[in-house]
Amino acid sequence: MPLSFFRSLLLLPALAAAASSVSAQAPDAPAPSPGQPFGLADNMELVYRVLDAGGKPVGEVRQRVVDLKTGEREEGKKSKVAENTMLLKSGHYARKNTLDHIQDLTFRARRDTSFTDGMGEINNDALRSFRDRKLAYEATPLAWPNQPTVGTELPAGGVSIKISSSVVSIATVSTTLQKRRVVSGPMALTTPAGTFQVYKVEAEREEATIPRPDMAMRSSTKQIDFYAPGVGIVRTERYTKTGKLSEVRELTSRTAASTQTYDKVKVKIKKS
Repeated sequence: MPLSFFRSLLLLPALAAAASSVSAQAPDAPAPSPGQPFGLADNMELVYRVLDAGGKPVGEVRQRVVDLKTGEREEGKKSKVAENTMLLKSGHYARKNTLDHIQDLTFRARRDTSFTDGMGEINNDALRSFRDRKLAYEATPLAWPNQPTVGTELPAGGVSIKISSSVVSIATVSTTLQKRRVVSGPMALTTPAGTFQVYKVEAEREEATIPRPDMAMRSSTKQIDFYAPGVGIVRTERYTKTGKLSEVRELTSRTAASTQTYDKVKVKIKKS
């Protein structure tokens, strides 16, 4: 296992499996800089618990801000707009605090909109059969307006992964959130992290595996995100093809980084 992998893990301290309830803006959280995505600041951590359809905890997602940058983005040939970017280390933990996978995510903010990374929508289960292959990622960010309007349609986003060997293309695996629409809000929603004023955003979640252009295996389900401007996604619900709830992810804490160290984290190495 490369040394860089374990160095990345050092940036994801182990947290307690069940986070205690805190306010929407925790007292010990660092003050966010103006214009930063979702009001986050350096070294802040977001923790989400993952629940099954019956409400039983089955995992946890921990995200930590590790880098902030301010720059400009070109819009047209002569126009530039200020853009703040933020790098997060995101780890998905299964039961018993066991790390399942880790990835980098980039959040952005420009004008009146923040953006989450389309890489966060990766279906890792669909990639397990392509171990030891070359993966080329192409992500499209998901836009979240600072002032949502009910009835507004939002652009699609997600990630596409081209899988190949050293000599031949094998398949393309993608996850896309499309037909995104703000259906209601603002309304109060309480999670273990506090009570937030949220907007309900419904989308069609399409997962596809395409071995060749004339062959595609697609699956479409519903996803609902509860979005709090200035905070981000505080709850996500995913449904089956038949419309039954399959998974819930909800925010449990939004705080300054823990001082716990890597030696508290169990690393799970999956064999091919």
